[in-house]
Amino acid sequence: MFGTVLITVITVMHVYVFWRAATVPLLKRHVSGKFLTGIGVALWTVFFLSRVLGHGSTGTLTMVLEFLGMNWMAAVFLLTVSLLTVDIISGFGLVFPRPAPSLRGWALAVGAVLSLFALVQGLRPPIVQRYDVKLSGLPLEMDGAVIAAMSDLHVGTLIGKPWLEARVAQVAALLPDLVVLLGDIFEGHGQPKEELMAVLRRLSAPLGVWVVLGNHEFHGRNNTGAKAIQYDGLPVLNNTWAEVRPGFILAGVDDLTANHRSGMGGDPIAKALAGRPAGATVLLSHTPWHADKIAGDGVGLMLSGHTHGGQIWPFGYLVQRIYPLLGGQYEVDGMTVIVCRGTGTWGPRMRLWRPSEILYVTIHVK
Repeated sequence: MFGTVLITVITVMHVYVFWRAATVPLLKRHVSGKFLTGIGVALWTVFFLSRVLGHGSTGTLTMVLEFLGMNWMAAVFLLTVSLLTVDIISGFGLVFPRPAPSLRGWALAVGAVLSLFALVQGLRPPIVQRYDVKLSGLPLEMDGAVIAAMSDLHVGTLIGKPWLEARVAQVAALLPDLVVLLGDIFEGHGQPKEELMAVLRRLSAPLGVWVVLGNHEFHGRNNTGAKAIQYDGLPVLNNTWAEVRPGFILAGVDDLTANHRSGMGGDPIAKALAGRPAGATVLLSHTPWHADKIAGDGVGLMLSGHTHGGQIWPFGYLVQRIYPLLGGQYEVDGMTVIVCRGTGTWGPRMRLWRPSEILYVTIHVK
């Protein structure tokens, strides 16, 4: 269903962009209508094949196809936003009929520049985003401890072994006391290659490396709630908790959206927090939902991801309607929530005003 909706929406945007591009004076003078239509059909075909054939396959051709198709998808979105802005201002050419075609040319130029800038931002290494959080009940000996968190790496066709090795080295250089992975580590189309898992196992920290599952870890199982990816050799918090140090509890829930889609029911949050000992609790949840409920259960810090911070502006305004905690730090009923914008990218290797990040969270006694 998601793929069908996505292809339909992008197709409509694609038709709109080339329909308006055909009215731009410069293009009308130098590019024939048939040639422009041919370019449009070719680019749409690349996008369509990247979704139908490239998505989930392997190989160099697949990688190139998906890279071109996914990035063109994002470019069409930015071109549509730019053109639609001009059309709305000009009343689709009815209010300012004479300058409207030229303004559309400028809109195309702005969309192209934004797309190029987004590609540069998306290919850059993630920044390290630092936070300081005070936790009630934290043991004195853990004051100043550092949690390094990565979310939404989406290692797969477009993000491979060299990139993952660089991220493992980047985290190691931070010398964290604890490392957490907040889900969607792999793209989720089948079990990842052993060579990638071997890289992931290089992560280490005095208090361990801990994992919670994201929605992509459940892909390929028809929303039955069964995990499609197994993280052998890494401790996964499947709706449970662990006392990492006396008085310091780390709890984790399987992705809440996967739980919702599968119709499994139950209360994974209550299950994850049930029976834990006294002390400071940090909850890991891929999707930043139900923060008020979690705060009411005595959690001091919640770490999440999933939203990518919208990834490509202004798409974040739509994402925020579903995920109000879009990215950054929030305070919810006395609990701190930090939502990672994602360490990698999903779909296009592009970001606009929403850089990739690794969280560096220093915890203190409250």
